[in-house]
Amino acid sequence: MDLIADTDFVIALERESRRRAPASAHGFLQTHHEDRFFITFTTSGELACGESAAAVEDWKALCEPYVVLPWTKVVSERYGHAYRTLRQKGLLIGTNDLWIAATALAYAMPVVTNNRSEFERVPGLQVLGF
Repeated sequence: MDLIADTDFVIALERESRRRAPASAHGFLQTHHEDRFFITFTTSGELACGESAAAVEDWKALCEPYVVLPWTKVVSERYGHAYRTLRQKGLLIGTNDLWIAATALAYAMPVVTNNRSEFERVPGLQVLGF
C-alpha cells in the first residue's frame, strides 16, 4: 500500500532514531514494512523549517527516504472542496494539514499521523494513527 507520512510521523521517526529509542513511529514502520511511504510538498516545506534541518544537507537527508508528491491542479481542487466543507461545519483544520489532506485525497492515499483528530474531520480521507 502507498501511504503519506504526515510531518509528525517523519519527525517522530527522526527523534526515535536520534535517541536510539524506537517507539510508536518505528513500530508502525515495522508493521508496514512492505508499504511505500511518501511525503507531500507541504511536509517537505515544514521539515525545512525545523531546527534539525536548518542545514540544506540535513533537510535533504530527512526527505530522502520519501518520494515528494507534487502540487497539481487536482490537489488545489480537493483543497478548495475540503476547505469549503470544513468551514461550513465550523471544523477548519490548519492550513498545512489541509494541504496534506488535499494531496492525500488527490493521490488516493491514506495519511499516517498522530494528529488524527484534525485529519479525521476531512470527508473521504483515510487516516492511520501510529
